[in-house]
This record gives sequence, C-alpha cells and structure tokens, in this order.
Amino acid sequence: MEARVAWREIPSQDKEWWGSIGEDYWQALLEQGAVARGNDSSLDPSHSVLRSVDPPNDDWTETDIAGPNAEGDWQQALDALHQGRILRLRVSGANRGGLLVDWNGLQGFIPASHLAGMSLPQGPQDRAAQLASRIGDWITVQVIEVDPEQNRLVFSERTVRSDLPPSTTIWRTLQPGSLCQGTVTHLTSFGAFVDLGGVEGLIHVSEMSWDRVRHPGDLLRPGQQVQVYVLGVNPEEKRIALSLKRLRPDPWLGVSTRYRVGDIVEGTVTNVVNFGAFVRVEEGLEGLIHISELAEGNFLHPRNVVREGDRVRVRVVRIDPDKHHLGLSLRQVRGASSEET
Repeated sequence: MEARVAWREIPSQDKEWWGSIGEDYWQALLEQGAVARGNDSSLDPSHSVLRSVDPPNDDWTETDIAGPNAEGDWQQALDALHQGRILRLRVSGANRGGLLVDWNGLQGFIPASHLAGMSLPQGPQDRAAQLASRIGDWITVQVIEVDPEQNRLVFSERTVRSDLPPSTTIWRTLQPGSLCQGTVTHLTSFGAFVDLGGVEGLIHVSEMSWDRVRHPGDLLRPGQQVQVYVLGVNPEEKRIALSLKRLRPDPWLGVSTRYRVGDIVEGTVTNVVNFGAFVRVEEGLEGLIHISELAEGNFLHPRNVVREGDRVRVRVVRIDPDKHHLGLSLRQVRGASSEET
C-alpha cells in the first residue's frame, strides 16, 4: 500500500490537537461501550488456531498456536502486514466501535467501518447488540496496522472484498482542502467519527463550529449524512482530520474593521465561569468579560451578576484577531449609564 502523507499548512492550535488525538482515536474504537466477549473456550487467546491463505495459491492452512510469545507474535503480525496475508479469524468480542479478534496471543480490533456488507443501527444499544451477535463467527480479514509499542493490532474485512471499492483508492483521492460526503458513525466527548466510504475520519470538537460546542451530540447524531472539509490526511497512520466549521467563513477575519475599542455592542451570555463570562456578539464570535470587568464592588461569583442566556450591552476593551481574543466590559457600560442618570 502506498504510504504518503499529505498536509496543508494549518494553524498551530490545529496541529496540537491533530497530533494529540492518535491515542484517543484508537481508545474510542476499542472502548466504546462495555466489551462483550464469548464464553467459548475455543476463543482462549493463549491457545488458538490460525487459518491463513496465500493469495497466489488460494490455499488455506491451519496452524495450532499454543501460548503467547510477545516479540515473536508481533513480528508475525508485521510479516502478515507486509505480505498482505489474508487471515480467517474467529470473533472473540464486540463493542459499539467494532469487533475483537484473538490471533497468536494478541488481541486485534476490526473497526465497524472496516466490516463488509453490514448495516449497523443508529442507536448505540442496538448497534452494540448487532455487533455482539457476530461473536463466534469466522471472518476473513487483512492486517492494516501493527504498532507493538501501543499494543495496537488492527484488521479490515473490507480490504479483502473484491466487490467493494478498495480503501487504497479512497486514500489516494482524499486531499487536504477537499470536500467529502460521509456518515456519522459514533460520537465521543472529543469529537465525531465519520465514515467516508470505507475509511473513518475524525471531526474534533474544536472543528465542529465557530461557536462554542459543549458536546458533539449537540450538533450531530449517529447515521447523519454530513459534508465535511478535509483538514489533513495521514495514510501511514490511518488518520483523517475533518472539519465542519471550515465550510463557513471565519468570523475572526476582518473583526478589527467591524469592531473597534470603545464600541458598545449587544450580545448573549453563553457561558459563565469562575473568571468571567463569555458573550456571543455574532455567529461564531465570542468575547470574554473578565471578572474584573463585570461589575463594581464585591460579589461571590460571576453568576451573581449574569446568567447564561442573558442579553447584555458591553463595551469592547481589547481586540486581538491573531489570538482570537475579544475583551469586553459590562462594568464600564453600567457605570456610564449610572453617571448619565
């Protein structure tokens, strides 16, 4: 498989989360919901049967494997990856993210997006139940990722199905800056996974909207069809960074021409924290009223002054488009109003 990393130059904050999601990405796939495992003793990972086929000869062989040998097992997995071997393994467990298989003393994972010909329900419980129904089945797969240091072994059923578009074609057509159609497969606290037709990408929560997003479930649901902007593609790591907010204009562009220090504007309080309150002055554009700019005198907490949903008039006291900072003051507007009266 051709392994070429293509990037566009993106802001440093995007690079930070893009580089940090690797572990979360696979943890989400492996830990979405309680793992269901079969009770069949034949699924004991310490003693299993490997059925493999050499593609040129299409000749199945069986090997009895007794007991794990960590270093040798990972080397065999790497050999299977490099040789493109087709394996027939038995499903030993399942969760909402996919299926678990045991091979040669190692536990592997088949993401749901890499299962062929399986239409999964949208509801998380129904989805987990349908995947759990595959426990005990034999499944034909190929190794698509081996990472001994992260204890990660990933298989795919789609890559061995001739009637499905090969994932290598999808990887070659994906380019940073392009637009794609996909289906939301599942949500986590840090983002949403989207099936692009055989491969999954991640919309990080910070890339969902220019507005503040508390949880991806506030905007998306499993099974929803979405158009996404491709931020970055890393075929070698099997990671795709996607964005929804890049489909809309950046509200911070030209902010210095729309607002000036001293302007009085109206907005809605979106979040109150112990150091102040955030105010939405236009779609995708929030400013902060620091606690020192909320009101005169002493108060226990910013919520003693404002609440989420309040409409307020505030003065612009600082603008920094590069850092996406907009400083606001409620105290200065109220103080001015008191002096006028």
